[in-house]
Amino acid sequence: MSTSGKIAVAGVVAAVVLFWTVGFWAGLLVLIGVPAAAYLLLDSSQRRRLRGVSRNRKQIGR
Repeated sequence: MSTSGKIAVAGVVAAVVLFWTVGFWAGLLVLIGVPAAAYLLLDSSQRRRLRGVSRNRKQIGR
């Protein structure tokens, strides 16, 4: 299994456990809020670099 596949499976397992322990809406808030807060904590040069990486990945798959 690829690395991205393992990450996806771990994310699904974490979501199921989180929904089961704290409820759907609180779990959804955590699953969306944590990555959003992490992105907002990056400075502008790091955000620019992150956007550039995702653009390059899209161009490779053309």
